[in-house]
Amino acid sequence: MRPKAMKYFDRLEINSFLEFDSLVSAGKKIVGIYCEFSPRELILAADAIPICLCGYSHDKIAPAEAILPSMLCPLIKSSFGYVVTESCPFFISSEFVIAETTCDGKKKMYEILQRYKPIFVLELPQKPDDSEAFKHWSSEIKKLKEYIENKLNVEITDDRLKEAIKLMNEERRTLKELQECMKSDPVPMSGYDMSRVFGRVIDRKIYTSHVKELIDELHDMISRGDLDGKSDAKRILLTGCPTGLGADKILKLTEECDAVIVCRESCTGMKSVDMNVDESKPPLEAIAEKYFKLPCSCMTPNKGRLDLLDRMIKDFKVDGVIDLTWEACHTYNIESYLVAEHIKNRHNLPTLHIETDYSDSDTAQLKTRIEAFLDILW
Repeated sequence: MRPKAMKYFDRLEINSFLEFDSLVSAGKKIVGIYCEFSPRELILAADAIPICLCGYSHDKIAPAEAILPSMLCPLIKSSFGYVVTESCPFFISSEFVIAETTCDGKKKMYEILQRYKPIFVLELPQKPDDSEAFKHWSSEIKKLKEYIENKLNVEITDDRLKEAIKLMNEERRTLKELQECMKSDPVPMSGYDMSRVFGRVIDRKIYTSHVKELIDELHDMISRGDLDGKSDAKRILLTGCPTGLGADKILKLTEECDAVIVCRESCTGMKSVDMNVDESKPPLEAIAEKYFKLPCSCMTPNKGRLDLLDRMIKDFKVDGVIDLTWEACHTYNIESYLVAEHIKNRHNLPTLHIETDYSDSDTAQLKTRIEAFLDILW
């Protein structure tokens, strides 16, 4: 039986527009972000609303290709397509946009994006074990704080930062607890439905309250044995590039083949909520530490991703791993070799690497590949 609390998340896109209109009418300022490396706490402490602008619509890619090269990550093209078609009210209403330098494609796209909106380029050093790199990152976080204060004409105090940290930590804890419901065998809900919960968040308090409602319902379903999944369904971990509504064909296809996506490692999954900001440390320092530890494929070496995968494979009793790379995402594409090698050597599990885009043109081929992969798990 499908959880009744999914009703809110089925309408998450509609609800986000309603919440957005309400907050803007109340005088709230909007700040656009494109990545998990952009600290939402700094924006919230400035009494503004951080809104993710990442694009997951295939329809927005063609307009973007009038300016950007066709052989570019679909996430970048779709995100930019919303801008050039003036079809994203969140971008239009943003005071400015935080642009982190995770990959070359995004970095150069931002040079064109600044024609449409003020941009703060958040330079991300990419050596996570280097103390000098962290010093530079801490300096960037301080510069971002000052930029936000100047742009929004507000003082970001330590007290405001601490309040924002508590809010975001509570959201992350709640989302992590939700995902951990999928440790149940059978699972209480589909992996596709779980992915729908991780959509665009506008009013964080309203959103978190609905996530808690869903958790309560899932715990009740688990305790009663009223579970959605099949007991013999193969349990799949999805890793790699982020997915979103409209760019979720791998989730759909995998579960159409009677497997279940029990967990997702990506930045629209466990990666984003696995670590909290340390509330015992000076707030700006703690924020810098938390975000610098995100195990993105742009980091080198990216041992954090392998460590997270180790825990998830064990905790969620995974049978196999699907590693998704969006076309032309070179960091994830190259890292897929290291991921598959590590999972084979450490866990003796097979990995299916899929490189694709947002279109449906390869759906039949992908389904055949996924079916063949699942066959070897029996």
